[in-house]
Amino acid sequence: MNIAVYCGASLGNSPVYQEAAVEVGEWIARQGHVLVYGGGRAGLMGMLADTVLSHGGEVIGIIPGFLRDRELAHPHLTELIVVDSMPERKKYMMDLSKAYLALPGGPGTLEEITECVSWARIGQNENPCIFYNKNGYYDHVDSFYSKMVEEGFLSAEDRSKILFSDSIGEIEAFIESYIPPGIRQYQV
Repeated sequence: MNIAVYCGASLGNSPVYQEAAVEVGEWIARQGHVLVYGGGRAGLMGMLADTVLSHGGEVIGIIPGFLRDRELAHPHLTELIVVDSMPERKKYMMDLSKAYLALPGGPGTLEEITECVSWARIGQNENPCIFYNKNGYYDHVDSFYSKMVEEGFLSAEDRSKILFSDSIGEIEAFIESYIPPGIRQYQV
């Protein structure tokens, strides 16, 4: 299975995030999955790709030309796909993958996984969306999604289709049993 992983081009301030990237990379390789990611060699992105590759796994990187040209592209991937723009990169990653996982990262990471969640609600994504919540990194986002339910902007059923977890076992079970949300209906 191709798994898209969104994560930081920085390492973060705590080694726990680097450990999370290694843990996810080892799991992807061990299970025979293929990593689909942003194609970079910096930060958690590079660490994740290196881990999958060093454990005999396959890695597909998708990078916009302007980032490749800044010498940020990982030089040893199974496949590197160069696209024209960030929106094209996101679409390509979503189209190639059957699950979406966010490791810790910055605004770009949050935006990418949030788009996957949003598209699921309108019937444009049938795949699971997961926040790898190592060290409670995504606790505030988790609470915010619950606040959306409380305030009537997200159904409890749709909320249940978004996983926040730091357990690989729980993530595997979620992916295996995932049923996409029904297409959102609007009331006027």
